[in-house]
Amino acid sequence: MNLTLKIWRQKNAKTEGKFESYPVVAEEHMSFLEMLDVLNETLISERKEPVAFEHDCREGICGTCSMVIDGHPHGLMQGTTTCQLHMRHFKEGDTITIEPFRSQAFPMVKDLVVDRSSFDRIIQAGGYISVNTGQAPDGNALPIEKDTALDAFNAAACIGCGACVAACPNSSAMLFTSAKVAHLAQLPQGKVEAERRVLGMVNQMDEEGFGRCSNITACEAECPKEISVENIARMNREYIVASMASDDVVKA
Repeated sequence: MNLTLKIWRQKNAKTEGKFESYPVVAEEHMSFLEMLDVLNETLISERKEPVAFEHDCREGICGTCSMVIDGHPHGLMQGTTTCQLHMRHFKEGDTITIEPFRSQAFPMVKDLVVDRSSFDRIIQAGGYISVNTGQAPDGNALPIEKDTALDAFNAAACIGCGACVAACPNSSAMLFTSAKVAHLAQLPQGKVEAERRVLGMVNQMDEEGFGRCSNITACEAECPKEISVENIARMNREYIVASMASDDVVKA
Protein backbone atom coordinates (compact mmCIF):
# COMPACT_ATOMS: atom_id res chain seq x y z
CA MET A 1 0.00 0.00 0.00
CA ASN A 2 1.11 3.55 -0.75
CA LEU A 3 1.16 5.82 2.29
CA THR A 4 2.29 9.32 3.20
CA LEU A 5 4.07 9.75 6.52
CA LYS A 6 3.96 13.16 8.15
CA ILE A 7 6.81 12.89 10.66
CA TRP A 8 8.13 15.33 13.24
CA ARG A 9 11.81 16.08 12.55
CA GLN A 10 13.94 17.90 15.10
CA LYS A 11 17.73 17.75 15.25
CA ASN A 12 17.95 18.32 19.01
CA ALA A 13 16.33 20.16 21.91
CA LYS A 14 17.97 23.45 20.96
CA THR A 15 16.65 23.60 17.40
CA GLU A 16 13.13 24.12 16.13
CA GLY A 17 11.28 21.13 14.77
CA LYS A 18 8.77 20.71 11.98
CA PHE A 19 6.71 18.07 10.20
CA GLU A 20 8.13 16.62 7.01
CA SER A 21 6.25 14.35 4.59
CA TYR A 22 7.61 11.12 3.12
CA PRO A 23 6.04 8.62 0.74
CA VAL A 24 6.45 4.98 1.69
CA VAL A 25 5.30 1.67 0.27
CA ALA A 26 4.32 -0.84 2.96
CA GLU A 27 2.88 -4.34 3.07
CA GLU A 28 -0.04 -5.08 5.35
CA HIS A 29 1.80 -7.79 7.28
CA MET A 30 4.49 -5.33 8.39
CA SER A 31 4.55 -3.94 11.88
CA PHE A 32 4.58 -0.16 12.24
CA LEU A 33 8.25 -0.19 13.18
CA GLU A 34 9.14 -2.40 10.22
CA MET A 35 7.44 0.17 8.02
CA LEU A 36 9.64 2.88 9.56
CA ASP A 37 12.66 0.65 8.91
CA VAL A 38 11.70 0.56 5.24
CA LEU A 39 11.47 4.35 5.18
CA ASN A 40 14.88 4.70 6.83
CA GLU A 41 16.49 2.28 4.38
CA THR A 42 15.18 4.44 1.56
CA LEU A 43 16.43 7.64 3.20
CA ILE A 44 19.87 6.14 3.80
CA SER A 45 20.08 4.94 0.19
CA GLU A 46 19.33 8.52 -0.87
CA ARG A 47 22.06 9.79 1.50
CA LYS A 48 19.50 11.51 3.71
CA GLU A 49 19.24 11.57 7.49
CA PRO A 50 17.13 8.63 8.76
CA VAL A 51 14.30 9.21 11.22
CA ALA A 52 15.40 8.64 14.82
CA PHE A 53 12.98 6.51 16.84
CA GLU A 54 13.30 4.21 19.83
CA HIS A 55 12.83 0.44 19.75
CA ASP A 56 14.09 -2.61 21.55
CA CYS A 57 12.19 -5.85 22.16
CA ARG A 58 9.50 -5.30 19.49
CA GLU A 59 7.29 -7.66 21.49
CA GLY A 60 5.21 -5.18 23.50
CA ILE A 61 7.21 -5.78 26.67
CA CYS A 62 9.77 -2.99 27.13
CA GLY A 63 7.75 0.16 26.38
CA THR A 64 10.57 1.68 24.34
CA CYS A 65 8.63 2.19 21.08
CA SER A 66 6.86 5.33 22.24
CA MET A 67 5.43 7.73 19.69
CA VAL A 68 2.13 9.48 19.00
CA ILE A 69 0.39 8.16 15.88
CA ASP A 70 -2.53 10.16 14.47
CA GLY A 71 -2.99 11.86 17.84
CA HIS A 72 -2.90 8.69 19.96
CA PRO A 73 0.06 7.37 21.95
CA HIS A 74 1.03 4.05 20.30
CA GLY A 75 -1.76 4.48 17.73
CA LEU A 76 -5.50 3.90 17.52
CA MET A 77 -5.54 0.25 18.62
CA GLN A 78 -6.33 -0.23 22.32
CA GLY A 79 -4.06 -2.34 24.51
CA THR A 80 -1.30 -2.18 21.88
CA THR A 81 2.23 -0.80 21.80
CA THR A 82 3.62 0.78 18.64
CA CYS A 83 5.65 -2.33 17.82
CA GLN A 84 2.47 -4.46 18.00
CA LEU A 85 0.59 -2.16 15.62
CA HIS A 86 0.42 -3.60 12.09
CA MET A 87 -0.07 -1.89 8.76
CA ARG A 88 -3.22 -3.88 7.99
CA HIS A 89 -5.03 -1.40 10.21
CA PHE A 90 -4.32 1.37 7.68
CA LYS A 91 -5.72 1.90 4.19
CA GLU A 92 -4.24 2.63 0.78
CA GLY A 93 -3.47 6.33 0.41
CA ASP A 94 -3.63 7.13 4.14
CA THR A 95 -1.62 10.01 5.56
CA ILE A 96 -0.20 9.05 8.97
CA THR A 97 0.99 11.73 11.39
CA ILE A 98 3.81 10.62 13.70
CA GLU A 99 5.25 12.76 16.49
CA PRO A 100 7.09 12.30 19.81
CA PHE A 101 5.58 12.21 23.28
CA ARG A 102 5.27 15.83 24.38
CA SER A 103 5.88 16.75 28.01
CA GLN A 104 8.15 19.15 29.84
CA ALA A 105 9.33 16.18 31.89
CA PHE A 106 10.28 14.30 28.68
CA PRO A 107 12.93 16.56 27.07
CA MET A 108 13.44 16.26 23.34
CA VAL A 109 16.44 14.26 22.14
CA LYS A 110 15.92 13.92 18.38
CA ASP A 111 12.98 13.43 15.99
CA LEU A 112 10.70 10.89 17.72
CA VAL A 113 13.05 10.28 20.66
CA VAL A 114 12.55 11.91 24.06
CA ASP A 115 14.41 11.50 27.34
CA ARG A 116 12.20 9.54 29.75
CA SER A 117 14.81 9.13 32.48
CA SER A 118 12.46 11.03 34.82
CA PHE A 119 10.58 7.73 35.14
CA ASP A 120 13.82 6.05 36.23
CA ARG A 121 14.32 8.65 38.94
CA ILE A 122 10.78 8.08 40.23
CA ILE A 123 11.53 4.36 40.51
CA GLN A 124 14.82 5.09 42.25
CA ALA A 125 12.93 7.19 44.81
CA GLY A 126 11.20 4.10 46.17
CA GLY A 127 9.94 1.65 43.57
CA TYR A 128 11.66 -1.35 45.07
CA ILE A 129 11.76 -3.52 48.19
CA SER A 130 14.81 -4.00 50.40
CA VAL A 131 15.43 -7.70 50.90
CA ASN A 132 18.49 -9.81 51.57
CA THR A 133 19.89 -11.49 48.49
CA GLY A 134 20.04 -15.24 48.38
CA GLN A 135 18.05 -18.21 47.23
CA ALA A 136 14.47 -17.48 46.11
CA PRO A 137 11.93 -18.39 48.83
CA ASP A 138 9.29 -21.03 48.28
CA GLY A 139 6.29 -19.66 46.37
CA ASN A 140 3.88 -20.81 49.08
CA ALA A 141 5.89 -19.41 51.99
CA LEU A 142 3.75 -16.25 52.09
CA PRO A 143 0.12 -17.01 51.23
CA ILE A 144 -1.53 -14.07 49.44
CA GLU A 145 -5.26 -13.73 48.82
CA LYS A 146 -6.06 -14.35 45.15
CA ASP A 147 -7.78 -11.02 44.39
CA THR A 148 -4.97 -9.10 46.07
CA ALA A 149 -2.35 -10.98 44.08
CA LEU A 150 -4.30 -10.35 40.87
CA ASP A 151 -4.57 -6.61 41.54
CA ALA A 152 -0.85 -6.43 42.29
CA PHE A 153 -0.02 -8.38 39.13
CA ASN A 154 -2.23 -6.13 36.97
CA ALA A 155 -0.51 -3.04 38.35
CA ALA A 156 2.91 -4.62 37.80
CA ALA A 157 2.05 -5.00 34.09
CA CYS A 158 2.97 -1.32 33.58
CA ILE A 159 5.92 -1.12 31.18
CA GLY A 160 6.76 2.53 31.89
CA CYS A 161 6.35 3.65 28.28
CA GLY A 162 4.97 7.10 29.14
CA ALA A 163 1.78 6.86 27.08
CA CYS A 164 -0.19 8.02 30.12
CA VAL A 165 1.86 11.22 30.22
CA ALA A 166 1.47 11.80 26.48
CA ALA A 167 -2.29 11.25 26.65
CA CYS A 168 -2.88 13.54 29.65
CA PRO A 169 -3.56 17.24 28.89
CA ASN A 170 -1.72 18.01 32.13
CA SER A 171 1.21 15.66 31.37
CA SER A 172 0.52 13.83 34.61
CA ALA A 173 2.51 10.73 35.55
CA MET A 174 0.00 9.61 38.17
CA LEU A 175 -0.97 6.38 36.39
CA PHE A 176 2.64 5.27 36.01
CA THR A 177 3.61 6.20 39.58
CA SER A 178 0.47 4.71 41.10
CA ALA A 179 1.00 1.42 39.26
CA LYS A 180 4.51 1.15 40.70
CA VAL A 181 3.27 2.06 44.17
CA ALA A 182 0.22 -0.21 44.04
CA HIS A 183 1.82 -3.43 42.94
CA LEU A 184 4.32 -3.36 45.83
CA ALA A 185 2.03 -1.89 48.49
CA GLN A 186 -0.40 -4.79 48.18
CA LEU A 187 2.19 -7.51 48.77
CA PRO A 188 3.65 -8.48 52.18
CA GLN A 189 7.20 -7.84 50.99
CA GLY A 190 6.32 -4.28 50.04
CA LYS A 191 4.32 -3.23 53.07
CA VAL A 192 7.40 -2.68 55.26
CA GLU A 193 8.49 0.33 53.21
CA ALA A 194 5.04 1.35 51.93
CA GLU A 195 4.88 4.76 53.62
CA ARG A 196 8.43 5.77 52.69
CA ARG A 197 7.87 4.50 49.15
CA VAL A 198 4.75 6.49 48.35
CA LEU A 199 6.13 9.70 49.86
CA GLY A 200 9.42 9.38 47.99
CA MET A 201 7.92 8.50 44.63
CA VAL A 202 5.17 11.13 44.66
CA ASN A 203 7.59 13.84 45.80
CA GLN A 204 10.04 12.86 43.05
CA MET A 205 7.23 12.87 40.50
CA ASP A 206 6.41 16.45 41.47
CA GLU A 207 10.08 17.47 41.31
CA GLU A 208 10.32 16.14 37.75
CA GLY A 209 7.69 18.63 36.63
CA PHE A 210 4.79 16.34 35.77
CA GLY A 211 1.32 17.88 35.96
CA ARG A 212 -1.51 17.08 38.33
CA CYS A 213 -4.21 14.50 37.69
CA SER A 214 -7.63 15.97 36.88
CA ASN A 215 -9.43 12.62 36.47
CA ILE A 216 -9.90 12.84 32.71
CA THR A 217 -8.84 9.14 32.48
CA ALA A 218 -7.30 9.51 29.03
CA CYS A 219 -4.28 7.76 30.55
CA GLU A 220 -6.25 4.57 31.13
CA ALA A 221 -7.79 4.71 27.65
CA GLU A 222 -4.38 5.02 25.94
CA CYS A 223 -2.34 2.73 28.20
CA PRO A 224 -1.08 -0.23 26.13
CA LYS A 225 -1.34 -2.48 29.19
CA GLU A 226 -4.73 -1.05 30.24
CA ILE A 227 -3.62 -0.09 33.75
CA SER A 228 -6.65 0.96 35.82
CA VAL A 229 -7.05 4.47 37.24
CA GLU A 230 -8.19 2.73 40.44
CA ASN A 231 -4.48 2.58 41.22
CA ILE A 232 -4.40 6.38 41.36
CA ALA A 233 -7.12 6.38 44.02
CA ARG A 234 -5.21 3.73 45.94
CA MET A 235 -2.01 5.75 45.76
CA ASN A 236 -3.79 8.90 46.95
CA ARG A 237 -5.07 7.01 50.00
CA GLU A 238 -1.60 5.62 50.66
CA TYR A 239 -0.09 9.10 50.33
CA ILE A 240 -2.56 10.71 52.75
CA VAL A 241 -1.99 8.02 55.37
CA ALA A 242 1.80 8.23 54.96
CA SER A 243 1.74 12.03 55.18
CA MET A 244 -0.31 11.95 58.39
CA ALA A 245 2.02 9.36 59.88
CA SER A 246 5.03 11.47 58.90
CA ASP A 247 3.49 14.55 60.55
CA ASP A 248 2.86 12.57 63.73
CA VAL A 249 6.51 11.50 63.86
CA VAL A 250 7.69 15.09 63.43
CA LYS A 251 5.35 16.35 66.17
CA ALA A 252 6.50 13.62 68.54
